[in-house]
Amino acid sequence: MAQPRRIALFGGTFDPIHQGHLEIATKAIDLLSLEAVFFIPCRQSPHKEQLPRASDADRHEMLTTATRPFPWARVDPIELQKPPPSYTWETVAAFRERFPENTELHLLIGEDQWIKLSGWKNHQYLAETVHFIVVGRDRQPKPRPGYRARFIEGNHPASSNEIRSKLSMGLEPDWLPDAVSRFILEKGLYSSLP
Repeated sequence: MAQPRRIALFGGTFDPIHQGHLEIATKAIDLLSLEAVFFIPCRQSPHKEQLPRASDADRHEMLTTATRPFPWARVDPIELQKPPPSYTWETVAAFRERFPENTELHLLIGEDQWIKLSGWKNHQYLAETVHFIVVGRDRQPKPRPGYRARFIEGNHPASSNEIRSKLSMGLEPDWLPDAVSRFILEKGLYSSLP
């Protein structure tokens, strides 16, 4: 298989992955002519105190299951294999080494993270290395001097928090791919949340 030349890295806890994540990745593929999106489950975000509810292995399996129908989707466990916390610049540097120099790297993030970007560790390296794909929900994100960015709209109502909450109450949530929903029910994930 030939190496893709335009790829996006899409990191997150994916706790669990839902239709909103898949819709965003599909839009990025279609609108920006990308060849692949790498879904990268985060072991522990440096910006969140709370650990993911599902195990690393279960989140990886849910991602693999959810992305199977999409030939452009890849799941990469790079951040699960390193000590926490997971820093985006380290992941980007690893991908920069892995792919040829002419590969165009994109980083898919939400508008909430775009606003906080100056607080990220080594954010200047990211500005020099990647093209940002920023997903705005309620309003168009604003450009940042020194950063290459494209903006796409993402209005899917899916929420991992709401999904986990419904599952903890024994309710069947919306917004889950069928295969992921079956996996969660078989494993009893999120059913004993406080």
